[in-house]
Amino acid sequence: MEGKNVNLEAAIDQLLNVEKQMRLAGDVSATRKAVTEILQLCFEAKDWKSLNEQIVNLSKKRGQLKQAVTAMVQQAMQYIDQTPDIETRVELIKTLNSVSAGKIFVEIERARLIRRLAKIKEEQGLIAEAADLMQEVAVETFGAMAKTEKIAFILEQVRLCLDRQDYVRAQILSRKISPRVFDVDTSKEKKKPKEGDNVVEEPPADIPSLLELKRIYYELMIRYYFHNNDYLEICRCYKAIYEIPSIREDPSQWISVLRKICWYLILAPHDPMQSSLLNSTLEDKHLSEIPKFKLLLKQLVTMEVIQWTSLWNLYKDEFENEKNMLGGSLGDKAAEDLRMRIIEHNILVVSKYYSRITLKRLAELLCLTVQEAEKHLSEMVVSKALMAKIDRPMGIVCFQVAKDSNEILNSWAVNLEKLLDLVEKSCHQIHKETMVHKAALKV
Repeated sequence: MEGKNVNLEAAIDQLLNVEKQMRLAGDVSATRKAVTEILQLCFEAKDWKSLNEQIVNLSKKRGQLKQAVTAMVQQAMQYIDQTPDIETRVELIKTLNSVSAGKIFVEIERARLIRRLAKIKEEQGLIAEAADLMQEVAVETFGAMAKTEKIAFILEQVRLCLDRQDYVRAQILSRKISPRVFDVDTSKEKKKPKEGDNVVEEPPADIPSLLELKRIYYELMIRYYFHNNDYLEICRCYKAIYEIPSIREDPSQWISVLRKICWYLILAPHDPMQSSLLNSTLEDKHLSEIPKFKLLLKQLVTMEVIQWTSLWNLYKDEFENEKNMLGGSLGDKAAEDLRMRIIEHNILVVSKYYSRITLKRLAELLCLTVQEAEKHLSEMVVSKALMAKIDRPMGIVCFQVAKDSNEILNSWAVNLEKLLDLVEKSCHQIHKETMVHKAALKV
């Protein structure tokens, strides 16, 4: 072993002298070759400590060429998977990381190294450390990195933030990706870069395609919105996943996604966006494949009171089956929120047909107690989903919208105009009949 070490050191010293001469002469290709051969000798001797030392020493040489440092980092990255144990691997990655820190010409290599180190940390259960490591790198500023690799890196940052339940940072990082980037037509031929343009590197083989990244992005956003129980945004995410061609072509996938869209549409509070999505989903041809859900959405669109008990008995099994479907259960609060949405729908229906109604009758229609009906109605008024006034002593609810003085005056003016029009038409008709009668008498 000692003889081998002596031979290794002698060979390295000889190459270092060559490297120095070539470096000072400014010979790029010869310097690069000398540097990579030094690393190759250390690797073949399996002297990992010496390899790390040589990487650091060579990078600190006075006037070291950029191309030589780049070649050295790229060469050493190939040895990472061939390290004997995890400690040696981590040490080598950290050495390369420190060498490439602050050097713009090896920023892509540094990003890939940090991603590998973060993966090791995550496997060891150190999710917080892995997330902190990934956040050090702002890949969106890397001009030479492929678009898919950038997106994959940012998505990894978001995933680790969600794993450590740092939802604020996860949202900030997710905004670095515009959803429009997934709609780019990848079938178009790539333009050849002009002279002076940055040459974009090809992404590694393990980076997913743009459509696969789209699915990962929306699945992560579903996890984020699930934390806030933002049902409408979850529904929009599932809608985007549903539009992916590979999903639409596979019935085993699109049926479960479409079911989720239906459930989250029903769970979402009533507003214009929810109403628009509801109508567009009803027009989907695939919905006829799951008639129960088509019927459920039609019930929500129809202005009729829905009986909660009969609805729950009919759909309870379907609701509980979602646990076994793609995307998992609908959430702990979902059953309670579903009941709330049905009550809100019923109150809106009642407000369309009645201008005034007693609280007792309203509670009967909603299958609730008077106190519960009053509570739900008050919540809807506060959230501005409905205009209503409750006369508690009389026990009457008035759904008429309160008009201001200008609206009242305008309505009077319109009514007066209509009245005068009718009077003028009547006078004209009377005058016409009189003239006809006089003409008839003369004959």
